[in-house]
Amino acid sequence: MPYKNRIPFLISVLLAAVLSLPACGPQAGNAPDQAAAAKPGSAATDGYDSAHDYYTFSNYEQFRTRHLALDLDVDFEARSLAGTAILYVSLLDPETRQLILDSRDLHVDAVRVGDDNALHTAAFNIGESHRDLGQPLVITLPRDFSPQGEFRIEVDYQTDPASTALQWLPPELTAGGEHPMLFSQSQSIHARSWIPLQDTPSMRITYEATIRTPDTLLALMSAENEPGAQRDGEYQFQMPQPIPSYLMAIAVGNYFFEEIGEQTGIYSEPELLQAAAWEFAETQEMMDRTEEVYGEYQWGRYDLLILPPSFPYGGMENPRLSFITPTVIAGDRSLTSLIAHELAHSWSGNLVTNETWRDIWLNEGFTSYLDARLVEMLYGKARADEERYNSYTNLLQQFTYIKPEMQPLAPVLRGTEGEDSQGSTYYTKGQMMLDHLESLFGREVFDAFLAGYFDHFAWQSITTEQFVEYIDRELFQTYPGKYSVAEMSKWLYEPGLPDDAPVPVSQTIEESTAAARNFAAGEIEAGEIPVADWSPQMVVNLLSQLPPETRSEQLSALDAALALSESRNAEIAREWFTQVANRRHLPAFDAMRAHLQKFGRTWLLSGTYRGLVNNGHDAGLAREVYEKAKSSYHPLTRKAIEDILDSENTP
Repeated sequence: MPYKNRIPFLISVLLAAVLSLPACGPQAGNAPDQAAAAKPGSAATDGYDSAHDYYTFSNYEQFRTRHLALDLDVDFEARSLAGTAILYVSLLDPETRQLILDSRDLHVDAVRVGDDNALHTAAFNIGESHRDLGQPLVITLPRDFSPQGEFRIEVDYQTDPASTALQWLPPELTAGGEHPMLFSQSQSIHARSWIPLQDTPSMRITYEATIRTPDTLLALMSAENEPGAQRDGEYQFQMPQPIPSYLMAIAVGNYFFEEIGEQTGIYSEPELLQAAAWEFAETQEMMDRTEEVYGEYQWGRYDLLILPPSFPYGGMENPRLSFITPTVIAGDRSLTSLIAHELAHSWSGNLVTNETWRDIWLNEGFTSYLDARLVEMLYGKARADEERYNSYTNLLQQFTYIKPEMQPLAPVLRGTEGEDSQGSTYYTKGQMMLDHLESLFGREVFDAFLAGYFDHFAWQSITTEQFVEYIDRELFQTYPGKYSVAEMSKWLYEPGLPDDAPVPVSQTIEESTAAARNFAAGEIEAGEIPVADWSPQMVVNLLSQLPPETRSEQLSALDAALALSESRNAEIAREWFTQVANRRHLPAFDAMRAHLQKFGRTWLLSGTYRGLVNNGHDAGLAREVYEKAKSSYHPLTRKAIEDILDSENTP
């Protein structure tokens, strides 16, 4: 999604944690000793296994989970899920007697191991806590139990109120104000904070669940949801297609359903239902158009769940049921590219998944390319080009502070102090590479290649190197002389953008850039800027292109003419208040405070907090506002904002 960032993690700390586990655990090897990312297999990356998931404690190379069964009670008073997880597991290494699962702050009461004949109580221990990775749950197989084929692990447990995946909202933070709400966010490695499991994208599982709730509320999951389900306090779910653990999702609330297409519909609180149904009415058409080019949608239904403003991301591509922020309900369908993005994940990401988090560009880069194509199909090339250009300029700005070793699409992660992030690299740089390939091979040829790619790797998790091998065989060698693996490797393994990277061009964006310069120079007044004929993307660009010398009184005039501080468009508000904080435009500080306390979506907040911290005057104000607002933020948003506040020189 260009709508969320995965949380990066430190290999050096993980190595120390893994080395403290029993000898049966997977060996992560030595962290690569290099100054910058390089192609795996080079001398700079000796000892680094690009196909290994360094962000899981689980010994998934010795045990593999095929299926998960959940039986959980939802307790809003205790802010906890409690019950049993049953994992159906195969032993790959007969010499191994300990199974390691991922967990984070789970309270485990008992573990049983067995098969259809008998269950045995199993000894277990929870290892030392790691800040980002949680704790390993180490289960020792009973001496008198020798697995023959698949067996099962039953874990009785309850979640902690501080679970990093779950947000428990009191009634006053919901649209209706009468009922509490629960929702999850498992990506990247937060499923382990509500389910004990092998939390790695390299493994896909099917699942079933029984969820018990207060009988006035409706439960939903990333599974087969029944639009006409009766509210009886007990709900059954099946997910027959195998998915990676980060797509596990649950929500409980006062949700109602509105159909918007043959396979599509909206779940939300009743207060938002009609507005959301109108805003996203074109979802079915998006699905139909995508199927025409890239192959059949293979998940049954595709519904949207509209969550409160505290949802930390723009959207989350949970299969069959994308979770969506209400901040894209702009009233004019100007932000529906987010829906195109989440839908496109049904092919790139959900159908074909990244093997490890180092390969996340295979998920987000492909999806960003597909959603731009969908926007072009539905709304025209001009709008798609505007969004491409804004993403490109945002990436260039991020490259000023993203470390060079984190700028390749497939970086070699190394041990450091602090957290390294790729920002939107794997979204925009990945999309730009695919745009470049399309321009070289032609849209018809490239579309056929992508459809074949999705079909060939369907229901699999793959590495960057598997993709390279496939595209070399199916495209580069089929059409020789157009492009090579060596040329593509510059995108994959080197920082920045290659010299041949295509720069997005948008005539309408150029118009808004010129208006920004002319306004700052005093050649036109704020009221003369023809925004009535502009898209929101043009307004965002106008704000981002205002020269540093733009005076505060000019900003006030622009605010008065364009009603920026009261904008209903969340993307315009985000850019405006980022500029307000960066430029220390005091007349809009009260509105900026309200913005930071109204939303919980990290993307809408982080630029403003970063601007306050870095403008040389307002780091204390940033902390003050955060203390007032943090109770309504999701744990993932709190973590992101606290990282900004704790940085002395955040770019």
